[in-house]
Formats: sequence, structure tokens, C-alpha cells
Amino acid sequence: MGRHETLPGVSDDSERVVCHVDMDCFYAACERLREPPLRGEPVVVGMGYEADESHGAVATASYEAREFGVESAQAISEALDALPRKVDAAKDPSLSVDEAGFYRPVDLDFYESIAADVKAILHDEADRVREVSIDEAYLDVTDRIDWDGDVRSFGRRLKSRIDDEVGVTASIGIAPAMSAAKVASDHDKPDGLVVVEPGDVRSFLAPLSVERVHGVGPVTASEFREMGIETAGDLATADATRIEERFGERGLEVYRFARGEDTRPVEPKGQPKSLNRESAFTEPTASTEAKRDRVRALAADVAERAQREGALYQTIGIKVVTPPFDVHTRARSLPGPIEDADLVESVALDLLTEFADDRVRKLGVRVSNLQFTEEDQASLDGWETSADVDGDGGSENNGMANEADSVDAPESQRSGEIEGQQSLWDFE
Repeated sequence: MGRHETLPGVSDDSERVVCHVDMDCFYAACERLREPPLRGEPVVVGMGYEADESHGAVATASYEAREFGVESAQAISEALDALPRKVDAAKDPSLSVDEAGFYRPVDLDFYESIAADVKAILHDEADRVREVSIDEAYLDVTDRIDWDGDVRSFGRRLKSRIDDEVGVTASIGIAPAMSAAKVASDHDKPDGLVVVEPGDVRSFLAPLSVERVHGVGPVTASEFREMGIETAGDLATADATRIEERFGERGLEVYRFARGEDTRPVEPKGQPKSLNRESAFTEPTASTEAKRDRVRALAADVAERAQREGALYQTIGIKVVTPPFDVHTRARSLPGPIEDADLVESVALDLLTEFADDRVRKLGVRVSNLQFTEEDQASLDGWETSADVDGDGGSENNGMANEADSVDAPESQRSGEIEGQQSLWDFE
């Protein structure tokens, strides 16, 4: 049966060819473009990091750095304990230069220039492209290639173009649906190419752990395991009514994803309704300074992103996750939309004082009620604190994650996203 032939009453959604492109360790790859001697070396890119300092959080760790235990969202101070700087190791006889790495601060302007070159190729190769972040996108190439053709050759050609013309490496997943393509691109990193043909999606997903299902974050995975659901196959065969009772419509959506049912079209993204960053500690901490340092770095990153996207914001908020996985959100609204990085930090730190004595697993900073207009910013003269928005009481949306925009968002930690939906707080 050809691509355009379907049985009466049967949807042809399975005939779609959806490609998910995810750049491998993108920030580190960009730094290697700028400094070729970094190729093959452990590279750590830090958010809020400055040379010779130990504050900030890991935005990206190359695979070589990960072998030493460096992880995305880890505090730079912890990363340095696992992987000292090369320059420090060269001066300290107690350290090994061979077991040290290179640290660089985030340079988003440079990374975005490289990303623009990659995205130009993606738009050349597909008629419909959904840019999810600086380093990943979905492509619908159904009109250019069908499952009767050599889909794998298309993937190899796309990977080669990105490598040859830009100099960075992509992992690619191709499947008949967005959710399956996303899982496929992460299945064989780095430099992977995984093709899941129509009819094979459910069997491909079945043996994978439940957190690998598109839209399931660590909190939700923990709750699924409490229900005896360990794998995607378990979720696919679970009682749908039981899932809906526990998680609502969002639970039914990831249930359908686990079954290979996903009809969402690949469409360009509109303007975001909020911007946020999150970062998890390796171990829960009660250190006031550690928490404040992390919030400062997150606030700076969120404010910078808002400035790049030309967004004014009227609400500033934080998210605090305390052990085991209790989620608390606090927010403060301003009288009108503004752009003020210092205020984002100040308000976020002020909201954090409520949790000064708490052990914290994860922190996040968010700006919302965005406006993308040329309207004048609201004056802050005489501004007083408005009522805080209390989001305490557990994970929003019954614990289900949306399009997670974490410290490691340029990498595969965004697996908690569910496209096309909005939550009170967009990450777990």
C-alpha cells in the first residue's frame, strides 16, 4: 500500500515522517568550534560561571567531562571537586592534568549564531519546522520522503550536512509521531540515528523505563512506580481510568504516548507565555548561600533570555522542591510589564527567604505574564509588593511536566516536555 493509500475509516497519521533533531552537548560543541584544541577534552560550560571562580551551575558537560561525574545542573563547586581545571592542575602537583578539564562561561550570543546556521539547514530540508529550543527542533518531512523510501538515508544526509557545514554533531530520531521521534533521538546519543517505523513504535518503547516516555519527568516517574508501572510497556497496558484518576488529562496524554498514539502536528511555536530555568542539587542542601547563589545564576539567565527575546514580564516567581519531591511555588506580580534583571534577582531572592532553613532538592526562577510589544515599561516609582501567589501544595498539573526549560535544557534533560500545553509551572 502506497503512502497516500489508506483503508476506509483508517487515519493515515502513521504515515507521517517526523524527525527530531537534538544537538549533542551543544554549548560544549560551540566552544570547541571556537577553540579546536578542546576537541576530545573534558569541557564544562557554566551558567553564572566566571574564570577562576567556583560559583554558578553546569549548563553543559561534554561526554568526556561526564565520565568524571560532572552532571548538568550541578554546582560548579561540585564539578570542580570531580574535575579540576586544567590550569589549576598544572600548578598543583597533587592534581593530575590528565584528570582535569576546561571550564568556560555561557556565551549565548555565540551559541545562537551557531544555532542559526543549523536551523537554516533544517528549514532547507523540511517544509514544516518546530524550533523547540536553541539546540533542538522537530521536522515534518512527510511531503519530501515516505516510509517506502530510504528514511535512514535522509537522516544520514541531514546529520552530514550539519556536521560538514556547521561543525557540530546532531542526534536524530525519525518516527511517525513527535513523541516517538523525541525518544528515538535520545536513544543512541551521542551522534545517534534511530529510525522507528510505523507499526514498531509501541514495541520500541515497551522495554524502556517509564521516565523515557515523552512527557514523564522524575516526579511523575516516581508516582508511576508507586502504582507498579516501571516501563513504557507497563504504562501502555495500564488501566486508563486509573491513570486519569491519578493524573488527569495530562496522564492520559503520556499514556497515549506510551501506546504510540500521538497525532499532534509539527507546527511552528508561537510566543511563549513564560520563561524559566531550573537547577537540581546533586544532594539536597540547606546551605543558605548555596541556594542564594543558585537563584542568582538562574535569575540572571532568565532575565537575559527575556531580553534576547524582547519580552517584558509582569510576574516573577520561584520554584522550590524539597525532599522527597514536594513542590512549592511563590510569585510576585508587578503593576505593569518591565525588563529589569536586577529586579528579577531581588524578587527571587526575597521569595527564597521563606525557605532559608529548608533542605532543597531543586530550585527554579520564572518570569511570566509576558508582553512582546513596544509598549513603555511600567514605572517602579512607589511600587509596593503585591500579594504573593501561593502555589504551595505539590506538583502542578498533578505532577505532570510540561516543556521543561531547565539548566540542561539545551541537552536531553528536556525529556519532561509535552508540546502544545501550558502549566502553572513549566518544569518538574
